Amino acid sequence: MPVIQVKLLAYTPNPDAVVYYATKLTYTTDEPLNMWDDILAHKDEPKYRRRMKKLIHTVLKRGHHSVLEHANFTFIVDGCSRVCTHQLVRHRIASYSQRSHRYTEINDEAFQVPTTIADNEEAIALYREHIGKSVELYHKLLDLGIPREDARFLIPQAVTSPIMVTMNARELIHFFGLRLCTHAQWEIRQAAALMLNEVKKVAPIIFDGVGPRCVMLGYCPEGDDDCYMNIVIKQKGRGEGSAS
Repeated sequence: MPVIQVKLLAYTPNPDAVVYYATKLTYTTDEPLNMWDDILAHKDEPKYRRRMKKLIHTVLKRGHHSVLEHANFTFIVDGCSRVCTHQLVRHRIASYSQRSHRYTEINDEAFQVPTTIADNEEAIALYREHIGKSVELYHKLLDLGIPREDARFLIPQAVTSPIMVTMNARELIHFFGLRLCTHAQWEIRQAAALMLNEVKKVAPIIFDGVGPRCVMLGYCPEGDDDCYMNIVIKQKGRGEGSAS
């Protein structure tokens, strides 16, 4: 079974500094060229970083999110099924490049398996049988001269296909809010969690406190009683402290 993997390939240099510059530019009359040089000179100093964080988060709380759009991040996501990538590409403020099954041949090892099926002996046997038969028929069609782009109609959505993704920080925060939620499907939740881990390494100020919407909003917008945030709120109301 393929393992979902994510790698951050490229990103705007000094993303925290870039977003800080954008916020400061709108609020001060400092000379813009010198201001950037000053930020670069001090951006790694703890006291200065605290100042950066305070201004960025203040501006974001006021709803001025456009400053986040100056920082871009490019990932490769591998091991996700077509089910997952169909969900991913619904996020429109992004750029995507995906391995094409018009031009590449599908093998019998590149299929994702849900845990609910993998853990059921009878279900996994049926699943593997169906996948194997589909791939066998796919290759028979290829042998008959059917083009790959038409033969692939036989292939289940479980087939994996690596996808390159570029999003700006604003879209990523929106993406994480939706796709880290427990209402999202397990595959895209895993991919989103790995993507968040990657960007936090290079932009810790921008992505500080970012998570599912319930965490960022302080309540569950889905109205789910089993949501982590609703459980926390109920426990606080009863004086029980936070959930572990």
